[in-house]
Amino acid sequence: MIKAVLIINNHGKPRLIKFYELIDVEKQQQVVRECFNSVSKRSDRNCNFLEGGGFWSKETKLIYRHYATLYFIFCVDSSESELGILDLIQVFVESLDKTFENVCELDLIFNMDKIHFVLDEIVMGGLVLETNINEINEALTNQNKLEKNEDPLSGLKDVLNRVQR
Repeated sequence: MIKAVLIINNHGKPRLIKFYELIDVEKQQQVVRECFNSVSKRSDRNCNFLEGGGFWSKETKLIYRHYATLYFIFCVDSSESELGILDLIQVFVESLDKTFENVCELDLIFNMDKIHFVLDEIVMGGLVLETNINEINEALTNQNKLEKNEDPLSGLKDVLNRVQR
């Protein structure tokens, strides 16, 4: 099971934090710091898997990829395949690339709702739902169409109609 998905920049600033276990905010911040400190000290030539410890049990693994200025970190338990999660990170990044046409850190900052939507299409409740990039992008396209067709004032119009009666 996936316990958390983190995207952290090279300076340790979290750009996405999604926990699939109930953890209070202070401990979440501690986990983010520990994860960043663990992966940022490693060379890019090192293996992308780290055995747990720290906050979670020893069976927890950190699986990460470093793209440009961002660390994509998945915290998983021992039931998950390391190579499967590395492939899942690749699917997540490729989906973001297709969504934003070459994703960068600013895209993550200014489009947080789309980032969460893409992640929720891939992982829900700590379980992998979808790994097909085309299916993920089709769901995002459909969501964008719904948002464009939705009248932002429809709720206000309903309230005004009720008041006028």
